[in-house]
Amino acid sequence: MTATSTESRSETAITPQTALIYTMVLCSAADRTMTDSELRTIGDVVRTLPIFRGFDVKQLTKVARDCASLLARDDGFDTVIALIRQSLPKRLRETAYAVACDVVASDLHAEQEELRMLAILRERLDIERLSAAAIERGARARFATI
Repeated sequence: MTATSTESRSETAITPQTALIYTMVLCSAADRTMTDSELRTIGDVVRTLPIFRGFDVKQLTKVARDCASLLARDDGFDTVIALIRQSLPKRLRETAYAVACDVVASDLHAEQEELRMLAILRERLDIERLSAAAIERGARARFATI
């Protein structure tokens, strides 16, 4: 974490569901454009995955904006990554990586910045290489077209 760790600590009051949304927004914003397919995927994930049961879907836009506001700060990237890591129990870190891969795969083409973001997430969330490869392959399979 950077020198603003005391400031980041005051922002640790996010839920695991919010951390998962931050992860998806982070990947969507990695190439500086949030495409319609990425935004649609984020909405679909929040509406359909069991991990989001009880989450008020009406809050999705606010949570995404909060993440974008944090990312706009000088220390935003490090702050968001730290919040994600601190807010997710270890058992949900692979889930975070999976939803991140779904967002990247939703455009049917991964930009270099998005691939770099996935590599950073793998490292910071301590995702094992074989697990990451399986998650990535699953995302490619889910978003394949004819």
